[in-house]
Amino acid sequence: MPVLAQSLTNLFISFAFRPLQADTGLPPNWEVRHSNSKNLPYYFNSVEKVSRWEPPQGTDTEKLKTYMGAHHSAGSRPGAVPGVPEGKIRAAHLLVKHKDSRRPSSWRESEIVRTKDEAMDIIKAHEQKIKTGNVSLGDLAPTESDCSSARKRGDLGYFGRGDMQKEFEDAAFALRPGEMSRIVETASGLHLIER
Repeated sequence: MPVLAQSLTNLFISFAFRPLQADTGLPPNWEVRHSNSKNLPYYFNSVEKVSRWEPPQGTDTEKLKTYMGAHHSAGSRPGAVPGVPEGKIRAAHLLVKHKDSRRPSSWRESEIVRTKDEAMDIIKAHEQKIKTGNVSLGDLAPTESDCSSARKRGDLGYFGRGDMQKEFEDAAFALRPGEMSRIVETASGLHLIER
């Protein structure tokens, strides 16, 4: 076999039999891994050997959003667990941040530039979808929430008084199990909370 033909054959074989990878939208050398201790996905650079909870600069956030929704969203939240300490509740939420949020970045976007009014329009649209019964908060959170709890369908687990921002806590504790709040504003952004 001539040298050129052998080279082309080798090149074809190397591409044809390389491992298939999902398109995460992450920059080169970055991959999504799963933390066993926190039971959450994180981002790892295989060359620099560094990890982080937020996506690295240069991430295609739309591709990452699609990938995370397909591969890293949890199943339904379990119901109440016997033995939960008195005074604790379990809630889930969907957070939409804006440029004036306490930390204007998320797993979806390294820099959030939308205005508070734009964030309000977004969360109102989510609220409407949930109220019409077309989708649940847990269905929307994995792809639409700016909180890392999105990976668990918005589930924040059990918490008590003094564990959350006051506005969030007051709204969550006012809900009955199965209820969803109106839009709640905190320093973190705009929330829909479901107990």
